[in-house]
Amino acid sequence: MPDATQGSIYDLGYRGYDGPRLGRGYALLSLYIHSLRGVFGLGRRTGSKVFPIGLTVLAFIPAVIQLGIGALTESTVEFFHAHSYYGYTQVILALFCAAAAPPLAGRDQQTHTLSLYFSRSLERMDYAMAKFGALATALLALTLAPQVVLFIGNGLAGNDLRGYFGDEWTQVVPIVASAVVLCAFIAAISLVIAAQTPRRAYSTVSILAVFMLTWIVSSIVAELTEREIGLAALLLSPFHMMRGFTLFLFGETPGATSPLGIVDYPGWIYLLAAIAWTALAGYLIYRRYEGINA
Repeated sequence: MPDATQGSIYDLGYRGYDGPRLGRGYALLSLYIHSLRGVFGLGRRTGSKVFPIGLTVLAFIPAVIQLGIGALTESTVEFFHAHSYYGYTQVILALFCAAAAPPLAGRDQQTHTLSLYFSRSLERMDYAMAKFGALATALLALTLAPQVVLFIGNGLAGNDLRGYFGDEWTQVVPIVASAVVLCAFIAAISLVIAAQTPRRAYSTVSILAVFMLTWIVSSIVAELTEREIGLAALLLSPFHMMRGFTLFLFGETPGATSPLGIVDYPGWIYLLAAIAWTALAGYLIYRRYEGINA
């Protein structure tokens, strides 16, 4: 019988890596692309793709309906105006974030793989930026992309594309600006909530509560209290802030009977508040990953 106390050494041919070191920037880009694919469930089982892709399709439906009617009537039809489009899709955006943000921010915490990321050239700030950038970019597919389709489609439906662009080119800047601010704002709010716990169910419920409950409560407060208190309530509601700064960027005014109209404060207040909330949430996301022992 062989002696159990004796061992053997085998040369398996392991050697150190002597190829090119692509560095921190490449690591950040790779994590961003990987996270963006994960938001839409790409590279995962079919069930992971159904909800995000289905919501993306729903965000395009108003634009498709309007363009379809315009094609049938051979004229420009505007059931859905550019400044009000996000009002039709805001619930879709909240549902998308509630589904996408928890796995985006919590999966690595749950599987304890953050130490693998941070053991290389990737910094914690890079990790937070990649996750935020991925979610914000994904939201552009639900906000800016339908607006672009609607804008170009309206020009084609009128049989005078050059004339339509000449008359409506001033809408381009508000469309892009409102989409960028909105996506950054929603992504930051959703991600800072999702990063607090690896439990997906808790994150999903918390994100929906922040968007939906504050929307309802702030509307009631704005209608029943003084203007100053109503403004404070609206500045705690992501949906109302989205509506406020979108109207401001398009140069529109809210309806007199809406909560924004009742409170009756300048739209730039909502824009500044959204930027401040985005910056604060971004800082808290970074602090969250900075404080994780990994």
